[in-house]
Amino acid sequence: MPKGSRKRVLVTGGAGFLGSHLCAALLKKNYEVLCLDNFFTGKKDNVLPLTSNPYFEVLRHDVTEPYSAEVDEIYNLACPASPVHYQFDPVQTVKTSVHGAINLLDLALRIKARVFQASTSEVYGDPEVHPQQETYWGKVNPIGVRACYDEGKRCAETLFFDFHRQYGLPIKVARIFNTYGPNMSPNDGRVVSNFIIQALKNEDITIFGDGSQTRSFCYVSDLIAGFTAVMENSGDATGPFNLGNPEEFTMLELAEKVITLANSKSRLVFLPLPADDPHRRKPDITLAQKTFQWTPKVKLEDGLKETIKYFMGLLS
Repeated sequence: MPKGSRKRVLVTGGAGFLGSHLCAALLKKNYEVLCLDNFFTGKKDNVLPLTSNPYFEVLRHDVTEPYSAEVDEIYNLACPASPVHYQFDPVQTVKTSVHGAINLLDLALRIKARVFQASTSEVYGDPEVHPQQETYWGKVNPIGVRACYDEGKRCAETLFFDFHRQYGLPIKVARIFNTYGPNMSPNDGRVVSNFIIQALKNEDITIFGDGSQTRSFCYVSDLIAGFTAVMENSGDATGPFNLGNPEEFTMLELAEKVITLANSKSRLVFLPLPADDPHRRKPDITLAQKTFQWTPKVKLEDGLKETIKYFMGLLS
């Protein structure tokens, strides 16, 4: 880039939960941001506060179709990420992960841009290793109801690393663990949004299984800081890097915290555990800590307070 010019960044899935926060963070860095989204799960309301910035642009586009733009960096976040959404049209979910990756890698190769893949902890499946390290290959059911997402993301990682090895393309890959915060969709079926909406309405809080299964919850601002740290790391480290909060909570603990913070009268009810639902999930973030000194800072209670405040605004 010429001296003094703004870095130009393409964010696919930029109107989604994570994408909208990423776009906002990149604008704060004085970058020029092009947001691509087909608005299947992304929402215009998520990026509406950004549209007054002259260096922000939104375009409706599906990454399963080729796209061309002259940019310096690409963040690929395009894919429905909650079971409710990715199981709605599983074939399209696979296409988004695989065809989308091919189209963006081809673009990055042509324009010589660094490209970031938002992968997922779901590549580990229902893990037999705890906590999960990046060297673990996972335990995934390739024909299960979650496979459209799990295997789609695994294939996308394969494509990224093959482009890197075959063509020398500069890539960065991050595996996202459970993340929550403002701009989450109230009907995405994720555990944090489900619990909060049910608690705010004083409805029964539905827990699948006996509530002993665990997750680790990363507040969105911490995750986005991880994204930019991965992308802006000047070294040759491609990843994959685990990004998540290593503090582990059971579903029962999460439900009790939400009920208390929301001042709710909700009761707990228990339902059968969905097929292939992982029993334990916790990231080992040692690699990210050593490579670019990234560590989550927001405690679960503090993040839940902000998220509850956001959903209260939606429901009012």
